[in-house]
Amino acid sequence: MAQGITAEYLLNGHFIENGENLIFYGGVGTGKTYLSTLIGLNAIQKLEKRIKFYTVTGLVNSLLDAHEKGSLSRVFKQIEKLDLLILDEIGYIPLHKQGAELLFQVISMCYERKSMIVTTNLQFGQWNHVFGDPILTEAVIDRLIHHSHLIVFNGESYRYKESLLHNK
Repeated sequence: MAQGITAEYLLNGHFIENGENLIFYGGVGTGKTYLSTLIGLNAIQKLEKRIKFYTVTGLVNSLLDAHEKGSLSRVFKQIEKLDLLILDEIGYIPLHKQGAELLFQVISMCYERKSMIVTTNLQFGQWNHVFGDPILTEAVIDRLIHHSHLIVFNGESYRYKESLLHNK
């Protein structure tokens, strides 16, 4: 856990009340998505917060579809109503230019207005491969890291540890 961050702080949504973001960084299968989902469920059930969970690819595809249909403002209004936005898997799939720009709009819209949880398996220095533009990448990272806690997930994949191959 990051220095000064406790499981209680995360699970009880104190970071949401304080307008902070969480960035979960680590290898595949180390529990980033699991913990972000658990935090999101707690925020809904215990705190009655409005949250939405997206894979980054799923959100970008929804944004591109809404843009094509002329309903992008409706999607943005839905996101504006949230208390917590969870963006899972930044870095798994590179984004096309328009998708990267739309994701930047969402992150900018959330900046200093609502909390975000972002999961990634890439160091920030590798994010240019995802966004494809160094200036856009820098702007995304700058907004995400401000008011954020970086939590590093170490170890091998839980799925691998539980697999039949590993247990032979």
